[in-house]
Amino acid sequence: MNLNRNEANHAQPLSANAALIIAAGIFALTLTFDIARAASPNPVVATVGEHRITQDEVDRKILQSFSASQLYDFRKNALDTLVNDYLLQQAAKQAHLTPDQYLKREIHPAKITEADAQKFYNDNKPRFGTTTFDQIKQRLIPALQQREDSQQMSQVIAKLRAAQKVKIALAAPHVQVASAGHPSVGAKDAAITMVEFGYFQCPFCRASETSVKEVRAKYGDKVRLVYMDFPLGIHAHAMDAANAARCAGEQDKFWQYHDAMFADQSKLAPADLKASAAKLGLDAKKFDACLDKTKYQSQIQQDMAEGTKLGVTGTPTFFINGREITGAQPAQKFEDIIDDEIAKGEHPAAQRQASAKQ
Repeated sequence: MNLNRNEANHAQPLSANAALIIAAGIFALTLTFDIARAASPNPVVATVGEHRITQDEVDRKILQSFSASQLYDFRKNALDTLVNDYLLQQAAKQAHLTPDQYLKREIHPAKITEADAQKFYNDNKPRFGTTTFDQIKQRLIPALQQREDSQQMSQVIAKLRAAQKVKIALAAPHVQVASAGHPSVGAKDAAITMVEFGYFQCPFCRASETSVKEVRAKYGDKVRLVYMDFPLGIHAHAMDAANAARCAGEQDKFWQYHDAMFADQSKLAPADLKASAAKLGLDAKKFDACLDKTKYQSQIQQDMAEGTKLGVTGTPTFFINGREITGAQPAQKFEDIIDDEIAKGEHPAAQRQASAKQ
């Protein structure tokens, strides 16, 4: 499922329902394949003249459409569903109830009111941009209610899992990211290294900033954030901005400049980039000369080559201890992986080596 390099195909998150539907579809498709194999190990599913196409060939073609990370997500979603269904069935059986009756007994979600929605809107106003509360409330209230219901359900499942000591052996794929020497923030010996491939004119990269900041605020020095460039040619000033950020980094103000560009993506032309540098108190003569020479062009292209090697086709793409997340995902998505990595005590040797060199 590679993304074409155009505006419409920037990496974007699936909704929870969409992800579950896809996961269920993949699981059902796999189950169908397995049932067919029980009857015939490798049936012929098509003939073209004398040429035969077998089911194994079709299966392999399907699997080639997904990255290792996507396959893991599908399998993990299906596995979680199987585990949770089993736990609910067993708990309900012990209580002499049906699973639905058991859930009604255990789950008591609070009813979300307009006042609750108004408070959420006020607390998260930057996320809504120019959208007013009156414009969003008819969708916001049911969305918050769904979140409340889901949280209650998660608490019930967590209790059942803890009681049964569930152990998941399915291993998440990890890759080595050559991130040495890139701008980073956080402790050098952090348990979690989060590498971002993005660029400053990307709207979805800007949208992801909220989640990234929430993650950094929650975990502090347990997480180290590393930035790598992946400017797409669909935006006129993507490469200019990437060069400018590195020029600011020469004067130890990469992150301040990074934040300034995401704060206003309409000011990324060379003249605007120079003006932003001056506002941040950079040495204008040094910065301007660096930008005019496109000093870091080759290094930026090396970042893009590294991202392409890892399968990056859209932005933003993150690797948390080498585990991939694509798109402007909610903070919870990051937290789930971070918590899982911390719980397992995993900090892959390859990633530690890359971190140590920075």
